[in-house]
Formats: sequence, structure tokens, C-alpha cells
Amino acid sequence: MTLTRRKFIKTVGMTAGALGLASKSLDFSSWAQEQQEIQGEKKPNLCNVCASHCGMWVHVKNDRIWKVTGHEDNDRSQGRLCPRAHGGIDWVYDPNRIKRPLKRTEEGDYSPIDWEQALEEIADKLSQILEEEGPEKVFYAHNPRRTGVFYGNRLMHALDINTICTHNAACNTAVTKGFSVTMGGTPSADIANCEYLVFLGRNYGGGIRTSQLKALQKAIKNNCEIICVDPRHNETAFIADQWLPIKPGTDLALMLAVANVIISEEMYDQEFIAEKTKGFSDFKDNISDYTPEWAAELTDISADKIIKMAQGLAAAAPAAIVYPSWKGAFGCNYENSTETARAVACVNALLGNINHQGGLFFPNGPETGSLDEEDYPSPATPNTRRADGAGEEDGYPLATNHGLPHLLAEKIKQDQVKAGIVRHHNPVRNFPDYDHMQEGFGSLDLLVVFETQMSETAMVADYVLPECTFAEREEVIEARGGQEYGTLAMRTQVIPKMYPQTKSFDEIICQLAEKLGVAEYFNFALDEVNEAILEPYDISLTEFKEKGSMQVPVDPPEVDDELNTDSGKFEFYSQEFADHDAPPVVGWIPPDSGLQFAENEFRLIHGKEAFHSHTATANTPQLLQITKDYQTNRLWINADRAKDLGIEEGDEVKISSDIFSSTTRVKLTQRIQPETVYYPAGYGNRTPHYRVAQKIDTLNPNDFVKYQKESIVGHAMVNEVIVSIEKA
Repeated sequence: MTLTRRKFIKTVGMTAGALGLASKSLDFSSWAQEQQEIQGEKKPNLCNVCASHCGMWVHVKNDRIWKVTGHEDNDRSQGRLCPRAHGGIDWVYDPNRIKRPLKRTEEGDYSPIDWEQALEEIADKLSQILEEEGPEKVFYAHNPRRTGVFYGNRLMHALDINTICTHNAACNTAVTKGFSVTMGGTPSADIANCEYLVFLGRNYGGGIRTSQLKALQKAIKNNCEIICVDPRHNETAFIADQWLPIKPGTDLALMLAVANVIISEEMYDQEFIAEKTKGFSDFKDNISDYTPEWAAELTDISADKIIKMAQGLAAAAPAAIVYPSWKGAFGCNYENSTETARAVACVNALLGNINHQGGLFFPNGPETGSLDEEDYPSPATPNTRRADGAGEEDGYPLATNHGLPHLLAEKIKQDQVKAGIVRHHNPVRNFPDYDHMQEGFGSLDLLVVFETQMSETAMVADYVLPECTFAEREEVIEARGGQEYGTLAMRTQVIPKMYPQTKSFDEIICQLAEKLGVAEYFNFALDEVNEAILEPYDISLTEFKEKGSMQVPVDPPEVDDELNTDSGKFEFYSQEFADHDAPPVVGWIPPDSGLQFAENEFRLIHGKEAFHSHTATANTPQLLQITKDYQTNRLWINADRAKDLGIEEGDEVKISSDIFSSTTRVKLTQRIQPETVYYPAGYGNRTPHYRVAQKIDTLNPNDFVKYQKESIVGHAMVNEVIVSIEKA
């Protein structure tokens, strides 16, 4: 029911005696002002709307959340929050929240059951599968944050299950591998002190983390030159010195040409290359033909601009960066994404910027304690076979330990996977090819999903276990590194549980472990875990819960620090790749779907918006209203190309790929490369339980992309799709 001013006055009038309000004015504005002025409590927490887990203060009145504000002592929020954090409050009060355990019936519906029955049945079925099929046919998939890792991984290890997957194969697997094989890990970037910065598809204005925006603001004040390379003029491009609308899938060619110029003009850091790298001569020989003129034909960026980029980077080095994107242009998008990441790492090495001010650095984390192994033994790490083939010689030996959840759907159909547990993750919706993912995950003998909302993955589960929301639970303390200061941060319970039958993840796992006969690995309380983590510091857990976030000094990274590679040096030549028949030295690989298009064909790309997080927030009224107000649910198309196709602003068009077709309205603009169309990634929910999301017509780019696997590390290649566009 909508509470109008008239209904409000009528209701208050009827109950004024009981509330002691009879003598007060019943003016709505006055009442609202009074409520605003009530002194509430301010309690620390961590946002849960995206993976950043920014620190925040939750302002509580009468055990209800009034508002949230940024936590000043948290490294990621630094006193500010993005729109998503404010909209996330609605998750707590969503009337369609999952309020008690659910079991799928034979008819495909869900019926509520009690916790005892749910855990008993899950334990019995899982034990049977483990005994009859083995731990190789069971997986755990999650968004890897501290509590999910600590409790979820511990339970899997106790059960000898080795297949632990994350969402990374649809996000940053290629970046992780490309940087780890060259410099031993993915570094952070000292944006604030950078003098020349190149973003390849990375959009600080869309994938917001307020600390990064502050660093970028400082860089701008210090006259840092910023180059935004993106097929779309994204939000960050507005503050860049130059926007280069690259043809999607050709960032690798750009980086190879930049490296060619830096080497041919001898602008690289010769001391760093001579003393701290391996395989430079192989790399130098391999890129000799990748000239700016060669790259210009592939990228649509002129040779002159490529040369100027290379010279600008070299002139500012070591305070110069080609940014190691999270997803950006090469996190998981193309067949050549892993090689693009390697090329980006190589260009940064040529600049000699590793662990230099204004360059890349490897942050040191704060010291933390841990549970005493004698009193609280940890299970051994399994050496059983992985179900998804990640790291397996006959599968994807070069894949990272983040796993390949999209491959599981195929393995399930082949009867090679029987059971799975999914938490804080929606693989059915957030990987390409919805029908394939739904059919696969829905065919498991046992699928258990931990959720607060009825997501697409929950819709095919056998059991849905309701977690309480971020405001109603406590979690394991997180430790995050930095240059001079690290951060300890904790999610604390700020309001009472709204629904008694919801539970926190640690509570559920401990109870499930007892049913599974591995309770000896969970003979502790959450408070004991957190007390152990805080042991090096002069602060009690009670005091820390009042602070929520705390910065502590860490050892700054040093220029002479060895890298975490086999040689301790930067490796232009990868023996690991050579041993597995992958290119030992980076070179050109085209996108799998090619670079040639018919008259009405385009490459479909997607990206984040500053007010949505994946497909988890389109059901949030406040955030979806922004979509409505600004009509962001439109397909971007180049205005000149649209004119050639007889398409005008706001027209409805049909967009089709090999596996899917749908209609949407268009936004005509010159802010996109002519062979590209763009649609934001956060929409197109398929679950009828997201009732707010259904109030607006939207698409999801994943629906147009077929199930496919990159050849080196197996990621999902989420931009390898060509679509046709015609006026509907």
C-alpha cells in the first residue's frame, strides 16, 4: 500500500492516543523533520552490494536503518559511498526476501521446511554422493570474500573436495594469469602520483570505488595526462585528456605496437631490463614486426597517436602506468585476453615502474593472527581431481585456482558432476548462454544455494538456504594491503534479524559440518576466529566492533623486492606457457569471432553503470528508478551507422546473434566506435521473483553470447559475439 499524506494523517489520527501524539500537530513535514532530528545510533558495517566491501556507518533508529554514510577509516570508502550502497538498504526490507529454508518439490515449486529437515536431507544426500561418486564430482562456487573463503573452503577441504570456483572466469581470469605469469601477481596502481595514465577499457566512473576516484582526482590536480582507450566514450573519458575509440578486441595489437616503439626508440628502462627481467631478447625479437602502422589498420587508432602514447609513457616513466584492469578490455572478454594482459604487463616492465611512486606496486597486508592449530585443527588441502578441469593436465592446466564455473554446466550434462553448493554467486544468470547454464545447473542431483533473494541460480536449486542480510550478521575480519597503511575491516550486526528463520553463513556451515561428521574442524565460534585475527594488536574484539575499520602501518613495497615468479624477476619469456604448448612470448592473436562485419553487423560489448552491480541490483527500487529517469536501458549505436540502417533516436530495433534475438530501443551517439554497439550489463533478470526488475523492459548481453572457452585459461569470452541490428 502506498502511504499518501491523506492516509498518513488518517492513520495517525486513529492512533494518536496510543502513540501520545494527540496534542501534537499532524503535519507530515513536521513529523518527518522530527524523525530526522532523532539521535540514532551509528554502527560500523561493510557494504555488500559489490565485491569492494567498502566500509560504512549504518545509522539506526528504533532498530531500523535510517541511512548509510562512508566510513572515514576504511581504505576503500574513505568517508564516501557510491549510489549502490544507499540502494542496498532495500535488500534488508525487500518483502520478497527468502525468509526460511525452501525445498524444491517434484512439481518444480518450492515449499518451506525447517532447518533441521533441510540440513539433515542435504547432509544425507551429499554424503551419499561423496561415497558413491567421490569428491571429484562435487563443487563449491562463490564470490570469494573472507567469510565465504574461511568457512566454505574449510568445509570443502574437510570433505576432500578440491573444486572451488569463483565468478572470476566472467570477470578477471585473463588479467590474473597474464600478470601472474609475467610479474608474479596482479599489482595495484599508484594513481594519485601517476604522471601519464592509460586506461584500456577500465571505467572508474562506472565500476566505482570511492578511494580510486579520490586518487584519480589527485592525479588530475597534479596534471597527470590521462588516455582513455575504449570503444565507448565511457564516464571516465569525460575527464580524460584524450579518448581513443579502439576497435574492440584489438587492445593486444595496440600494446604490442606501443612496446615496439618504446624498444625501437630505446626509451625503455635499460637498467631494470638488464638486471631484473628474463627473456627480454626473445620479446624484442618477437615484436619487431608489430609496428604502429600495422596496429593502426587493426585498431582504428592512427600510427601517430600510438607513437605519441608510447613516447608519453616513456617520458613520464617510472611514474607512468598502463592500468591493470579488473575486467576492462581484457579481463575475460576475448580469445586474446590473456595475451593482452601479458602485453600490458610487458609495457609496464619496459617503463621500469614496478614498486615505484606513480607506478605499479605490490601492497603488503597488515599482520594478522590465526586460530591455534593444536586446539583448532585445519583440514588438509585436498589433492583430488577438480571437476572443472582447472589446473588439470588434460583440462586447462594454465587456468587459475579461481576455477571455471561455466565449464561445470557442460560437465554436469556429461554426468561428470553430481552436486554443488553456491553462495553469493549467480552463475546461471551471470555467465553467457542462459539456457545452457540453466539446463546444466538444474540437472544436478543436489544443488544447494545460499541466498537472500530468489536468483536465477536459486530457481534451479534443490534447497535454498536463507542467509540474513549484511545488516543482520557478523563476519570474519578482512585484512587488506596498501602502500603505507593496510586496513582491518569487519561486518558487524547493526540491527536485529528481521526473520528468525534466516541464519548467517558461519552458523549454517557449522551446523551442516556436524551433520556431515566433520564438526572437529569447526570447534570454535566466530568471535574466537576474529579474536585470533586481532591478536597482534592492542585492541579487544569488543572495541574493534565499535570501530569496524582500522588502518595499521605496513612495510612499504621496495623497488628491490623480488617478484613472485620462479626467477624472482619479470619474465618476458614464460617457461610455464612453453611447457603447456602456449606461446612462451606474447604475440598477436585475433579475436575468435574475427574483425570483419557485414553491413548490419556489430560487436556487442557491455559494461558497468555507477548505480548497479551485475544483475543483483535491478530489483532495487531506488536504483532502478535511476535507470528509468535517465533511460539507460538503451542500446548505444553509432549515429552515422544508424542513419545508414534507417534507424532514428528511440527507435525499437531487433538485435540478433546465433543463439538469441530480442528487441530494445536505441540511443544514437557519436560516442561509440562505428563497428560496436553497447548495452549495460546489469539487467535482463529471468527470475519472476524480482518483481521490481520486471517493471522495465531490459536485455542482458549474456543472452546473445554462446557457451565458449578461451584456449589458454578457459575463461568465458563474454564479448566474442557479433550481432545483427535491424529496425523492428
